[in-house]
Amino acid sequence: MSDDEYSYNYSDAGSDNEEMADGQDEDEFEYTDDELEPEQQGDNFEVNLENTYYNAKQLHEDAYRDQDDGEDAGDSDAKIQEAIQEFEKAIQMEKDHLGDNKAGLFTFKCLKQIVKVRMRRNELTEAQVVYRRLLECISNPDLEGVSPNAVEKGINGMLDRVSSIFTSNSSSNVSGTGTGSAQDSDAAQDLARLVYDSTLNLFHPTHGSCPTERVWFKTNLKYGQLLYENHETRKLQSVIHDLLQTSGLEQSSAESRSSSNSTHLMEIYALQIQLYSRLKDNKMLREIFSKAMAVQGGIPHPRTLALIQELGGKMHMASQEYEAACTTFFQAFKSYDEAGDVARLRCLKYLVLASMLDASSINPFDSQEVRPYKNDPEIAAMTNLVDAFHNNDIKKFERILDKNEGKVMDDEFIREYISDLRKTIRKQVLLQVVRPYTRISLEALSKELNGISIKDIENLLVPLILDRKLEGRIDQAKGILVKTVDLGSMSKASKNPGEETSGVSDAKDGKENDKENKMPHLGANTIAMRNFDAIENLMNEVEALTSAIASAASQGPDKLQGKAEGMSIRR
Repeated sequence: MSDDEYSYNYSDAGSDNEEMADGQDEDEFEYTDDELEPEQQGDNFEVNLENTYYNAKQLHEDAYRDQDDGEDAGDSDAKIQEAIQEFEKAIQMEKDHLGDNKAGLFTFKCLKQIVKVRMRRNELTEAQVVYRRLLECISNPDLEGVSPNAVEKGINGMLDRVSSIFTSNSSSNVSGTGTGSAQDSDAAQDLARLVYDSTLNLFHPTHGSCPTERVWFKTNLKYGQLLYENHETRKLQSVIHDLLQTSGLEQSSAESRSSSNSTHLMEIYALQIQLYSRLKDNKMLREIFSKAMAVQGGIPHPRTLALIQELGGKMHMASQEYEAACTTFFQAFKSYDEAGDVARLRCLKYLVLASMLDASSINPFDSQEVRPYKNDPEIAAMTNLVDAFHNNDIKKFERILDKNEGKVMDDEFIREYISDLRKTIRKQVLLQVVRPYTRISLEALSKELNGISIKDIENLLVPLILDRKLEGRIDQAKGILVKTVDLGSMSKASKNPGEETSGVSDAKDGKENDKENKMPHLGANTIAMRNFDAIENLMNEVEALTSAIASAASQGPDKLQGKAEGMSIRR
């Protein structure tokens, strides 16, 4: 507000002899301030008090505007000091009007402004002194004109400023890039400790001098978040314990909890989940996540719910529960989207990552909720990555990762799973490549997988064989993969002697088809290929003869002789 909006002109108290205009009677007179009615005197005081407050506020804003415009710093400092003096003047005016033991709205507002000025100037020791005065004002039983909502809003604003100062000073000293000194960091830590401790003591629901459970709870949550961001694990555990014990929310039954209590419980669980996620304590993380998802009746902020779901998805990823991770990340994405939080894009990347690790055939971008973000510049690289994954285009897939398109590799969480992701797509490509062949060289497989080493090929094939996703064996001496032939039809021939001829014939036909398909890869005219074919034919004949003899032996000597003669005729 401008100064003009709150400027007024008053009559001179010594103007008793001023003549009246427009033919008024001589006995009429103009009264002075001393002769005003009590109500009018009160109005003048409130106007003066209001003018003093807003003039001080305007001086403060002008000083920082001058700094932004590059004007002389000395003039700005002078204006700020003048603003502080005007705020103090307004406090004294209200104190004189209400009485020494009382406080009013403008005392509360002026103290808030002085704290802000001191913090903005990084005068943290002075800020501590003024903040104590602010809390004394709030705890004054004779405080007039200040609503509980105004108190809560003011305290929350102070706490946010303190947290910002503390975090910025801490990060500057850790990174070594900040301009702050070690003394500044200590002063910020002292300020944060005093502000939070004194605020919690004042509003404590059982032994505080101004017990307000809502303000105490919100302050403790902010304090816990500040401790989490600054890696103070032990203090954070103490804060969480205090929240749970004092509120008694965990001990209450779901039926007896109000909607607000359920919401508070979800906020505590969100803080716990962050703690256990950082500590990588998956056992406790899973326990708290299950409790949080079982809470009913609460209406937490979508961002709180999204945080719980995102960390739950990371928990599933750590346990290689990729399908559950997909579901949880999708819910987190929707919650962030509802809150309008840009973290939705980060969560969408995690959803795509989990989907690929699960080797799911479902493209996440086919979802109605996700589709609008498909062409987002930050998501475009993930879109191309998932397309290459589903098309088994390993060259495009690895090119995106190697070039770090869209800064995919900049995310620490994604980077942690890139090795697993490469293994997943390589296994998919391996299964696709070996499908038509009964034998294929490991060298040929290496070329299909962008020239990775033979050792890496073997490491990929072994789990596929052990998991029975691939039936076969690795001949390390010859450097080949030998797939196991499906002899299901020959097994039927041994159980039904009359059908053995067709079974052997079918197996042979299958081998001929396999041989045609594998020739281009291994070379049809090589000595090794001809040796493989000869051995394969011999093995087929031996297996067929052995199967027939075993079947006939179970039916008597005569049958055995007939079978042998029959096999001779076919040969």
